[in-house]
Amino acid sequence: MATYHIETYGCSSNRGESREIERALRDGGHRPADGPEDADVAILNTCTVVEKTERNMLRRAEELSDMTAELVVTGCMALAQGEMFAEADVDAEILHWDEVPSYVLNGECPTVTSDAEPVLDGVVGILPIARGCMSNCSYCITKFATGRVDSPSVEENVEKARALVHAGAKEIRVTGQDTGVYGWDNGERKLPELLDRICDIDGEFRVRLGMANPGGIHGIHEELAEVFAANEELYDFIHAPVQSGSDDVLADMRRQHRVEKFREVVATFDDRLDHWTLSTDFIVGFPTEDDADHELSMDLLAEVRPEKINVTRFSKRPGTDAADMKGLGGTVKKERSKAMSELKMEVVGEAYESMVGETHDVLVVEEGTGDSVKCRDGAYRQIIVQNATDRGVEVGDFLTVEVTGHNTVYAFGEPADETPSDAAGVDDAGRVPGDD
Repeated sequence: MATYHIETYGCSSNRGESREIERALRDGGHRPADGPEDADVAILNTCTVVEKTERNMLRRAEELSDMTAELVVTGCMALAQGEMFAEADVDAEILHWDEVPSYVLNGECPTVTSDAEPVLDGVVGILPIARGCMSNCSYCITKFATGRVDSPSVEENVEKARALVHAGAKEIRVTGQDTGVYGWDNGERKLPELLDRICDIDGEFRVRLGMANPGGIHGIHEELAEVFAANEELYDFIHAPVQSGSDDVLADMRRQHRVEKFREVVATFDDRLDHWTLSTDFIVGFPTEDDADHELSMDLLAEVRPEKINVTRFSKRPGTDAADMKGLGGTVKKERSKAMSELKMEVVGEAYESMVGETHDVLVVEEGTGDSVKCRDGAYRQIIVQNATDRGVEVGDFLTVEVTGHNTVYAFGEPADETPSDAAGVDDAGRVPGDD
């Protein structure tokens, strides 16, 4: 597993984001290092309150860059003034905080331990449906920890999901190393049946399917798309990591799909669903990737236009076959990552911009920064509602919002039935709530 070191500066919001990053890394099987010198990657969560703070952040970034193999910078300064790190010749990947885990995980499958049980976190229920993986990717180290796929029965997983709903879950996240191969170890492909059965549980809730490799879901993609179309409880969202647009590179990665299979999965969901979100991953700078391979990946991204994209610079994991390959230079990987990240922001920003003025039914899934909440629409796109307390909006609520703006990777919305005075938290008599 990779080791990480994380440092956080600034407000409680930054500290909360760092906790989320760390939780995702631990869930992925990674562990904290004793210090930055011992870490495979250092993560700097920055603040940018005043000029002195900016200087301190730049100095600390320079120090960490010299101490560790790889540096990721996130937080307020990274998003507002990310160019300052490049101007200071700091070799770092600048990312939004929720992109950090997927970047550090290096395109590997999440790690689910053998004793993984459902977890209720707020109104979100985490349901691991199986452990292990059918793949043998040349760059992935998590396969050594997880082994081959081991799938409990449909009935067992449905009962676990029912227990989560009865305990208060409003969103069930179906997880696993590769959810698409659920049931393969027992000779049957059971994912469509499982999702159908979970959606049939009494209650008001939503279901999000976790990562499914294109090779795993290709043989069931038509049946799976029909299940999505038939069940409004399912978010119309698929996370299918393609990793490269080049068949040659996919072969060297030992991925169990080629680009055409990925395209066929996408086309099937395009045909069955009015609107859905495609999430995918790309690894840039794999040792055998040349300029032409990189352009094929860029072309594929521009063609399918996923609404959520994780871009990872390849890094070697000890003990994997890819670790023995002659790697590309850091400058090449950085340039390719920068080019793809710029295209990613264009594609994702375009998707969220197109939502402005639309009305969407959403579920409030968790608290956001300040007095805001994070909501998910039917395609699992994130919509932020601000001034939640004044508006009487709470985690677990289902409501209708009008999208009023966007910030590249998420949208802003307001409850569709509120009046201007509602939005300001003031009643018709000019009083604020609680002012008796």
